[in-house]
Amino acid sequence: MSKVKVRTGTRFRASRADSHYDVIVIGSGMGGLTTAAFLSLLGQKVAVMEQHYTAGGFTHAYDREGFEWDVGVHYIGEVHKPSTLRRVFDVVSEGRLQWAEMAPEYDRIILGKEEYGFIAGRENFAAMLKERFPQEGQAIDRYIELIREMSRKTPRFFAGQAMPPLLARAYNLIRPLLLPKAFFQTTREVLENLTGNQQLISVLTGQWGDYGQTPTDAAFIMHALIAKHYLAGGAYPVGGASAIARTIIPTIQKSGGEVFTYADVDEIIVRNNRACGVRLANGTELTAERVVSNAGFWNTTQRLLPAEVRKKLGTERWAEQVQRSSAHYCIYAGFDGTAEELGLSTTNLWIYPSADHEGNLQRYYDDPEQEFPVVYISFPSAKDPDWNNRFPGKSTVEIVTVARHEWFSQWAGSTWNQRGEEYDQIKAKVSERLLEKLYERLPQLREKLVFQELSTPLSSDWFQKSSAGEIYGLDHFVDRFKKPFLHPVTPVKNLYMTGADVMTAGVGGALMAGMMTACAMQGRKAGDVLKLLKEWQPPTTEAPCGNATASAKTTTQSVGAR
Repeated sequence: MSKVKVRTGTRFRASRADSHYDVIVIGSGMGGLTTAAFLSLLGQKVAVMEQHYTAGGFTHAYDREGFEWDVGVHYIGEVHKPSTLRRVFDVVSEGRLQWAEMAPEYDRIILGKEEYGFIAGRENFAAMLKERFPQEGQAIDRYIELIREMSRKTPRFFAGQAMPPLLARAYNLIRPLLLPKAFFQTTREVLENLTGNQQLISVLTGQWGDYGQTPTDAAFIMHALIAKHYLAGGAYPVGGASAIARTIIPTIQKSGGEVFTYADVDEIIVRNNRACGVRLANGTELTAERVVSNAGFWNTTQRLLPAEVRKKLGTERWAEQVQRSSAHYCIYAGFDGTAEELGLSTTNLWIYPSADHEGNLQRYYDDPEQEFPVVYISFPSAKDPDWNNRFPGKSTVEIVTVARHEWFSQWAGSTWNQRGEEYDQIKAKVSERLLEKLYERLPQLREKLVFQELSTPLSSDWFQKSSAGEIYGLDHFVDRFKKPFLHPVTPVKNLYMTGADVMTAGVGGALMAGMMTACAMQGRKAGDVLKLLKEWQPPTTEAPCGNATASAKTTTQSVGAR
């Protein structure tokens, strides 16, 4: 059995922490780590407080029975080529984080009996679509140009997030005059203006699981960012998902900061409407000049703020204006054999019972015994070129579908792994169904299964401090992007928010939110953050191009897992 462990961060002890920091960040997800890293690079001492046993939020990895899985970093676009996203990752990790490009077919969309391979490169993507939909060439070209235009103009859409709140409100009022109408419509509204071919629309939205909403509900800006994000293909962090936190933590440490685990923040300390520190669940109090919450809108405004502050701000009214995103099931499965021996590829599978995304989801929500509305299958061990060095002769698979938190309401607040026989029976039944979806595609895996474990919405509550099992923070309805309270600067002085809820879902969205929050915190000196991007140069000791595995091994050895 492999002895590789993926614990990342320093276990909190009061004796290991300073009593006062320049900044305290609550939560070590992508947004929190990014904000902390930028501030550290600007000379500020930052403490990141993570309640879990390992840092990274939904970018962390976990190990069990000699296997390792990511919990949210299934694939990331744009980082294997020159891009703003890659540059931000390079800055916050100081070049330590390396990426492995996936095979050209990064996603396979399966709608009933019809299958469509998404191939890297917009020309390849367009060619596939035009071959399958020869009468829709003009609509396909218009669609690709539209999502590229949306991507180019996204900084203009989110510019208010780096402005002071009053200025942001004024800017957002005139924003519809500065941007195409599609920025303010649902995905289905936009696509049905391009084509009447419902099968084509279903193919184009075949990645809706990446943000958790079907075309009727999801804002087109969210869909467009995801679709454009993967046009050039996908990539995976060399050394596994935990490499993200592991390579960013040294940047935070260089100015005297630290990333603490087992550091559950119970309350933000607010005095005279000024955030001045945090109180941990064990009673320890730490003070800071400023506090940043990466715990999500819901936890920040409904739990972490003191009751009197919540009442004064009217945060309950805020919560009534937004909706938490989908919950999910995920099977983490381990198999005997390498990816080559088992016939695994890096291509993600998106399996739908039919092209009726909205109908499939509603039927399943009405009756969970119906077909799963979407099954996403990922092969993380095949994506990581360093995997065989750490886990020789083994492979992993993840199988994900949506779920409702209320299906498990009778066990709400219960302890992980102690929920009783009925709960375990439900898990066993769902596991069997999901594994059968895998075996339908890859029957050779049936006899090679060594270990499997199913997470439910309650797992997200327990390990990620979700409030309703949500995995994407807030849902991406069109109106969500009009809410002034979803801004990095809060009405509480010296309290800020970061992460997906102030931008968009996904690792890339949270990363960019981390940078935007750092800009907002710098105020008139926001240009200092952008200067870090402009002036960053690869370290002279960087591994030769194409030797990502060697680079990852060096990074792992030099950084270590704390």
